Amino acid sequence: MHVIVATDGSKQSLLAAQHLMAFADPARISDVTVVAVIRPLAAVAFADELSDVDHPQTTSEALSFRQAATNALAVIAAEFEGWGPTVHQQILSGSPANEIIKAAEAADAGLVVVAAGSRGLSETVLLGSTAQRVQHYAPCPVLVVRPAPRKRRRPS
Repeated sequence: MHVIVATDGSKQSLLAAQHLMAFADPARISDVTVVAVIRPLAAVAFADELSDVDHPQTTSEALSFRQAATNALAVIAAEFEGWGPTVHQQILSGSPANEIIKAAEAADAGLVVVAAGSRGLSETVLLGSTAQRVQHYAPCPVLVVRPAPRKRRRPS
């Protein structure tokens, strides 16, 4: 089976990849393709919460979207090293949900892994949920990994 693991460069997408490895049998997975999607003309940069690269403070010196995506792909792909399946990395350009779905179709994927809630409420409200669209339109099952719930403090 071929698995598509999508990353937006967030820590939550790394947790999604780790979650897959926690329960999946690597002997039943032939390939893992880690996919990052860059939105052309995006107002919001690709997140780079995963790499150890020092981030410049000014936008004129900021990492390019492609470099941030490359860094995120490398970190996620490194998680799968030695796990078993062949690991591929792919940077795509376009609508994240559409490109993830196209990648799943092209690879004849048996599973897509995406993180939910990784980019914040304001972006979800403005852009809609990528995970929700992938879940609805993907040609295969989708594992949506949500952030762990925060523990509520009891009133004293």
